[in-house]
Amino acid sequence: MTEPAAKPRFRDIIASRKMLVLLVLGAASGFPNQITESALQAWMKDLGQSNTSIGLLSYVALPYLLKPLWAPLLDRYPLPLLGRRRGWILVFQLLLAAAIAAFAMQNPAESMPAVALTALIIVFFSASQDIVIDAYRADVCLPPERGLAAAANNLGYRLCAWLAFAAALIIADVLGWKLAFLALALVMLCFALATWAAPEPAYTAAPPVSLQESVTASLKEILGSPGAWGMLLLIVSFKVGNALALKLYTPFLMDVGFTKTEIGLVAKAVFTSSAVAGGVIGGLWMVRLGLLRSLLLFGVLQTVAILSFYVLAAHGKSFPLMITATALDNFAGSMGNIAEVAMIMAMCSARFSAFQYAFLSVVALLPRYLLGGPAGWLADHGGWEQYYIVTFLLGLPGIVMVWLMRRRIAALDAVHA
Repeated sequence: MTEPAAKPRFRDIIASRKMLVLLVLGAASGFPNQITESALQAWMKDLGQSNTSIGLLSYVALPYLLKPLWAPLLDRYPLPLLGRRRGWILVFQLLLAAAIAAFAMQNPAESMPAVALTALIIVFFSASQDIVIDAYRADVCLPPERGLAAAANNLGYRLCAWLAFAAALIIADVLGWKLAFLALALVMLCFALATWAAPEPAYTAAPPVSLQESVTASLKEILGSPGAWGMLLLIVSFKVGNALALKLYTPFLMDVGFTKTEIGLVAKAVFTSSAVAGGVIGGLWMVRLGLLRSLLLFGVLQTVAILSFYVLAAHGKSFPLMITATALDNFAGSMGNIAEVAMIMAMCSARFSAFQYAFLSVVALLPRYLLGGPAGWLADHGGWEQYYIVTFLLGLPGIVMVWLMRRRIAALDAVHA
């Protein structure tokens, strides 16, 4: 019988070389995501685009949903550089820097399709980078490290997501959007240096011998297990309310009356610090609570926290309310994200980690990337108060699914403890 892992301390996370590597890779993962979401939304809002148009433009993020289509290629065919995972990570980071620089050269007033196409290219390279980073994290972590690995990834992701968005808005306010995106492209190059220096995992599982095996055998492991379809429904529903609460976060704050600089300096700083705190605390609590109790507790907290945005929408511009709502929602939502990531990691086998993690993470992201259009329509036609009531109600089914699948979750946690 496997001995339970010792309870980790906060300083153990900071001192671990492995966790520092995962933190940097998490930062690289979050950085381009905010360019084609929050920064793009603010850019379009500056140009007077409607919330409906901004919501429709969010569909450029579809490659995040389609990444299982090419994940087997990245799993099966490593590059002759930096090992099985890091070679691909380095290539995609260089391509991302080039694509973000190209984004800076676009003029939405002349050609919106060109803007959308460039954003789509950025998302494709970002999704590809995510595939390999997620596989690297699954490969390098031992079972007792999954909660801490999810926390380190979340910490890096959140910190750099704030950096990308805050820097874009502040530079855009002073020097314009072109220089803002060029600065972000330069930062993206720095991640390539970190990837070059990262250690390669010691692989024990043999890679798939063919593309067919990497797909069919992988899917059979996921879909053929007891309670598989219930687990997939749980993954879909667990974060839907929290994801939609933040889907139009920037346009919401701008409509309430906050300026871009106020959002960049205050809202996003609170956004990031609360999410970082929630991620670290969530990762540490998981060691004591286990997977099932973490999913239940964090699921309730992240759903109730949505109502704080309803209060802000009903009251109007208020820095105390904005700070409180942002802090509560991101703290609880980050805790929920840690539990969900740990659950997905536990469902993956080492041999097919790239494809399985890509597949399951896409299942988790379905509500976030498919409901952008309806979210914008609801905000335009129902108002922000109704929008946040609806998102709260959408968070309830995820909690119910955790309870219904409690035996399967407990068994999964026991097997991989």
